[in-house]
Amino acid sequence: MAANEQIIVTFGREYGSGGHVIAKKLADTLGINYYDKKKLVEGTAELSGIDKGMIKKLDEKPAGFPFSGRIGTFADTPESNVAYSMFDYIRKIADSGESCVIVGRCADTVLAGRDNVLRIFVTGDQEDKVDRIAHIRKISEKEAAEECKETDNLRRTYHNYYSDTKWGDSRAYDLIINTSRLGLNGSYEIVKDFVESYIDKA
Repeated sequence: MAANEQIIVTFGREYGSGGHVIAKKLADTLGINYYDKKKLVEGTAELSGIDKGMIKKLDEKPAGFPFSGRIGTFADTPESNVAYSMFDYIRKIADSGESCVIVGRCADTVLAGRDNVLRIFVTGDQEDKVDRIAHIRKISEKEAAEECKETDNLRRTYHNYYSDTKWGDSRAYDLIINTSRLGLNGSYEIVKDFVESYIDKA
């Protein structure tokens, strides 16, 4: 892959797995842009004209109606309008030719079929995820366990609503890694080596 050739790495992640930490560190190492909730909300608001507060509130929330929401179709609900606007922004990022890391928001599906896109999913053992969230959020393990369950349910429902693939299904990703095996630093090194090997081979 030439130095100026585009690479996009998408990250799906379970809550508490440390996926966002790995994603940010990878972007910093590669010297490419990092799109998390904050940047995606801001960019979507600028592109669509939808109020930033509304986008933030409905970000990664599934539409509440029992019809297909597959990407590329139209559904007139506040949640789906926000989702489709964010998908448009993700496509705009990809169309610009810039290299970047994108966290969540069905980016793996939105950018399906494009060259130089790697799809990574980060998971972890439940006990480790709960411990991490309890420490970061300074809450009890019981509260952390409830947050993990609720957040993962929302992410799963959102992804499965808008995608043909299932959230966390190995067939939808190029690499799935469990951070409980090697810790965040060890897992990051595996992800980095995988991405850099792909870049070198391309």
